[in-house]
Amino acid sequence: MKVCIAEKPSVAKDIAAVLGASQRKDGYFEGNGYQVTWTFGHFCTLKEPHDYTDRWKSWRLEDLPMIPSSFGIKLIDNAGALKQFGVIENLVRDSEQVINCGDAGQEGELIQRWVLLKAKNKAPVKRLWISSLTEQAIKEGFNKLRESEQYDNLYAAGSARAIGDWLLGMNATRLFTKKFGQGKVVLSIGRVQTPTLALIVQRQKEINAFVVEEYFELKTLYRETEFTATIDRIKLQEKANKGLAYLLEFPFEVTSFEKKEGKEGNPKLFDLTSLQVESNKKYGYSAEETLKHIQNLYEKKFVTYPRVDTTYLSEDLHPKIEGIMRDLTYYKEYTEVLLANPIPKLKTVFDDKKVTDHHAIIPTGVLPVHVSQDEKRIYDMIVRRFLAVFYPECRVSNTTVLGMVGKVEFKATGKQILDPGWRIVYANDKTEKKEGADEEKVMPNFEVGESGPHEPWVHQGKTSPPKPYTEATLLRAMETAGKQVEDEEVRELLKDNGIGRPSTRANIIETLFKRKYIEKKKKNIFATQTGMDLIDTISNELLKSAELTGVWERKLRLIEKGEYQMETFKQELIQMVVDLTREVKMNTGKSIAITEDKPEEPAEKPKRIAKPKEPKGDISIETLTCPKCKQHLLKKGRTAYGCANFQECGFKIPFEFLGKKLTDKHVYELLSKGKTAKIKGLQMPGNPEPVSARLVMNGDFNFEVE
Repeated sequence: MKVCIAEKPSVAKDIAAVLGASQRKDGYFEGNGYQVTWTFGHFCTLKEPHDYTDRWKSWRLEDLPMIPSSFGIKLIDNAGALKQFGVIENLVRDSEQVINCGDAGQEGELIQRWVLLKAKNKAPVKRLWISSLTEQAIKEGFNKLRESEQYDNLYAAGSARAIGDWLLGMNATRLFTKKFGQGKVVLSIGRVQTPTLALIVQRQKEINAFVVEEYFELKTLYRETEFTATIDRIKLQEKANKGLAYLLEFPFEVTSFEKKEGKEGNPKLFDLTSLQVESNKKYGYSAEETLKHIQNLYEKKFVTYPRVDTTYLSEDLHPKIEGIMRDLTYYKEYTEVLLANPIPKLKTVFDDKKVTDHHAIIPTGVLPVHVSQDEKRIYDMIVRRFLAVFYPECRVSNTTVLGMVGKVEFKATGKQILDPGWRIVYANDKTEKKEGADEEKVMPNFEVGESGPHEPWVHQGKTSPPKPYTEATLLRAMETAGKQVEDEEVRELLKDNGIGRPSTRANIIETLFKRKYIEKKKKNIFATQTGMDLIDTISNELLKSAELTGVWERKLRLIEKGEYQMETFKQELIQMVVDLTREVKMNTGKSIAITEDKPEEPAEKPKRIAKPKEPKGDISIETLTCPKCKQHLLKKGRTAYGCANFQECGFKIPFEFLGKKLTDKHVYELLSKGKTAKIKGLQMPGNPEPVSARLVMNGDFNFEVE
């Protein structure tokens, strides 16, 4: 009898149906020469300190570092898991062959190998390696079963990761807790968790240390086109006013007009991280929520294996793409154009050298039914991205105009979409449309040497602090070991040095929330005082540097490729733990208290506070809530509308601004949209002529001209 072991009951059921193992037994399916059983994820774990010696039961500084002579595994303490393991143990004992049908990735390999090790399996082992759970994929996988030895390096990398996390996590957590913890607080330290926290703390320190500075820019309006002076930002208003007076003495002259056609390259297919980033930006989903939705879609056979870190497809998939597209009948309006010609074998899409365990996430062609609204959104994102990569590039026209006013140079740029290409797939997408509209700016044609009157003014602005991390930007920072990278090709090269794996990053972020080291305000992530104190206490750079931790991650990937020895990695970590223990024991620092519990957030997503809709009748500003504190109503004063709790909040909108009386409609637009329509007759400082401009409420809830 051949014994197949899947990672969960639902997958075992799918495999059993394909193999014809239709008899349901206690803990497995049987039939046609097969027995198909399952685990529930992690049945085994590395032994805990007290399993090695009673001395390690208590947390004492003098017992550190804890380094077992060899690492052992044990079954988790769970009645259901123990019973199911008994089933697996009995089946394996009498089997002629075992087929490892675990999740086709590093974690899945580790789960299965540990179970087989604990069950003392003696039978030969084959490996089922598939990228989707469709009937066709399972059949093809069983027709091409692989040798288990092919994945020895994958198992070695998974073991090295687990041992590394144990060595550092167990020792450093006890070390810092006993040295710096106050009361019953546990200071959790992790190989990936701590450098991730350090990224957030560093960003917060930059924000806290940031000093807002006012600046002034010289701008002018010529032929309904806004130009900005190319000189450095001006710090003093007096100097800006002198510049404005100078500009009023000269006409505007066009010195250069350049129109170039260019192309906007297609987006890449999704890997797990880019999908989590995009869904956080678009729908506000956390990394963990996205992982849950995509995992459900995978198990329902609608998409391919999700826990991947590549944005490419293997070259042998090319012949199957047309069939998948034909099956996507919901998207016929987009697929018809592509299916009119043979599907191109693009190097930007198909590249065996860029594919490791699995290819990028794509639809299987099985149309989704019985899916939630959230799953439908994620599925739609995957399909549109899958189609977009095969469309032509987006053709654009980029315009750059230079001009002179006296001796001051001005510049204006514009962009026009000539042929939307792949953007057509997102034509009905409100988010994409809005972003595209912001980018597109059609400009008139200018002649070099033409000259004429213009309307200069002084633009007053304020420098902005660095933005706090969101889950989207934090995931990107983890992927690139803290480096700020926009270019997708460069990002691809840095993935080997990213911290954590795509499948674990969501869990790392959630752990930091649970430990109360970080908190979320709207979409933004901030470190708590406990998180700040913990990072400040850690002097060892290797513990908190994303870049240095990325080096460890790269070594784990090299183990996976067979290019680095697991034992070498283990010895390096042991040495690090020994050095760290010695360093911390000699250190002096302040005690750290845990952040007080806050009331539990409701499980459902918080309802967005809807912006007030444009009223049809009279506008009553005093019925609106203050946009700054979001707690009190607005109140009409002698010279301004202000927060009813003005003494604490400080928010107000003056009745008059730059010599112009603001109507209630103007005030309403500022509150509901953040900016007004163009207002005529604004008196800019140092400008004798009134100008037309919009008023904008900035991030500090102050007002400036746009």
